[in-house]
Amino acid sequence: MPSKNIVKVYSEDGYYHLYNRGVEKRPIFLDEQDYSVFLSYLKQYLLPKNEEELRAKLSNPLISYKEKGQILKLLRMNNFHGEIFMLCYCLMPNHFHLLVKQRNSGSIDKFMNSICTRYTMYFNKKYKRIGRLYQDVYKAVLVENEMQLLYLTAYIHRNPTIGKRLRTKGDPFRAWFSQPSSYPEYLGQKQTKWVSTDEILSFFSKNNPQLSYQNFVEQTNDITPIADLFLDS
Repeated sequence: MPSKNIVKVYSEDGYYHLYNRGVEKRPIFLDEQDYSVFLSYLKQYLLPKNEEELRAKLSNPLISYKEKGQILKLLRMNNFHGEIFMLCYCLMPNHFHLLVKQRNSGSIDKFMNSICTRYTMYFNKKYKRIGRLYQDVYKAVLVENEMQLLYLTAYIHRNPTIGKRLRTKGDPFRAWFSQPSSYPEYLGQKQTKWVSTDEILSFFSKNNPQLSYQNFVEQTNDITPIADLFLDS
């Protein structure tokens, strides 16, 4: 029986929950460097590529052989600026969640193949291993309405707290920030150019959308509206 959400039908301007986890539920992030590398790949794919600047560096007669190779690699690398918009994310030890909006119907496949393949190559080289890193091909689920969209961001940002007993509402419990996620961007604590928060925050209080969103996330325990948007068990 095929895994749920492997067969994907994409639509233009659609919102998608993208996720994958390690083979046999093994960790795919073993230290801080692994998280940083994955995030750096997202940044490189989602921010605009300045080809003019890169080519200018190539023309420098003093450029080293190593630098030249790195620049040529960047010039060849796929770029998804203007095609994929990152609304929120969370990286967990053995899986990740991304919520994106795609402009064109074929963008997500190229984006996910790029990020998953590139990270697998990094991971296998670092840890001297071979073979698959992920349990299966990535999963993608279309978000069908605004309620699902909002509840999904809450679920993704609450991921570090799942299975942990939180204290009182609003408590700055360490679990909320124990894993890399876009939650600090939504609370106004951090700015990341490749994370788009405006669309989600527009649904909340105009006076203080960050605080309104925080209250929503930390009070949202009912996952019924998004039951079909999760990882397989």
